[in-house]
Amino acid sequence: QVQLVESGGGLVQAGGSLRLSCAASGRTFSSWAMGWFRQAPGKEREFVAGVSWSDGKKSYLESVKGRFTISRDNAKDTVYLQMNSLKPEDTGVYLCAARPGAVRGLSKEYDFWGQGTQVTVSS
Repeated sequence: QVQLVESGGGLVQAGGSLRLSCAASGRTFSSWAMGWFRQAPGKEREFVAGVSWSDGKKSYLESVKGRFTISRDNAKDTVYLQMNSLKPEDTGVYLCAARPGAVRGLSKEYDFWGQGTQVTVSS
């Protein structure tokens, strides 16, 4: 059974940085994709960033380009989301997700989810 465990969330002032981690286990992920999503109160879950485990191809939400960086450590089966220049609108629960194949931008296309980690950016 695939398990995804997120960590690294917290409270930070606007302009600050956080690094989220997602540790994956339960299978070989060489042909899978990992995505980070976020959900704010009263809003739909939205795709933030994704990376293909096999070739490292990355995708980002337009509003986080240049501020967020997704990366992977194949040896540790861990995916990271480095978030810089954080804004109050980045606040939400950040969730890690996994799916076989390529990165996709819709949450319904992901098969496995972590429990989420809260990110709060104060103004």
